[in-house]
Amino acid sequence: MTATIALGAEGTAARAKRNQDRALETFFAELQPDWHSRWAWKNYERTILALTRQFGLRRICEIGGGRDPLFSAAEAASHGLDLVVNDIDASELALSAPGLRTARFDIAGDLSEPDVERGSYDLMVSRMVFEHIRDVERAWTNIHALLAPGGMALAFFPTLWAPVFALNHILPEAASRAILHALFPARRQDGGDPKFPAYYDWCRGSRAQLTPMLNRAGFRDVHVQRFWGHGYFERLPGLREIDHAFNLLAAKTGWDLVTTYDYVLVRKAPV
Repeated sequence: MTATIALGAEGTAARAKRNQDRALETFFAELQPDWHSRWAWKNYERTILALTRQFGLRRICEIGGGRDPLFSAAEAASHGLDLVVNDIDASELALSAPGLRTARFDIAGDLSEPDVERGSYDLMVSRMVFEHIRDVERAWTNIHALLAPGGMALAFFPTLWAPVFALNHILPEAASRAILHALFPARRQDGGDPKFPAYYDWCRGSRAQLTPMLNRAGFRDVHVQRFWGHGYFERLPGLREIDHAFNLLAAKTGWDLVTTYDYVLVRKAPV
């Protein structure tokens, strides 16, 4: 099911004021997300644009955007966004789309780098980044420090203990890389989407587990949108159908333990 974004003539500032107390759950309910992760992948950009419009968020930082930023400079400008692309690795930032502003710093570090601008972002987003961070609680604490009052953050990441990611987590890196390369040759290290080591720190599907950690990081307004299913077995008939049936049942029963992906949306308290 595709999300629908209503665009009105109302100005950004007026819309932000009207929506400042809006529940994050209500925002997602209106997007009508499906249980399957296909929806999460297909509607990630659309979800971000809905956030910027409904909550008046303009200055955006994409965490770990590196070589594959969410928007080009022209696309960001067309949406009225001031986009900054972050990465820990200067070589990844060098591969970013031309014309975009970049900021090199470690989101889980001490924020001492020259590119750090505390309290300056309206929205911070990340896609398939948090599983590669060793200290995710520190990352969320830093996000809180980097957000302006009333700012929001959206993280999209894979979760344990979905069987496919549990296998990636417990196998030696060389073995999991070989399996991934066999299934998806484009994910080789010399390709456009290389594999990085995954730690899955705090990558879970349970709001009951995540909320206390996010509260410690400074956030009180938290929403966890859970998804099940994936595309890793598309080329494996039989296993593909068994896995789909398993994920469908898990979604129907709301089994948090085996979610496959999360959207985690948080909001920093206004002054």
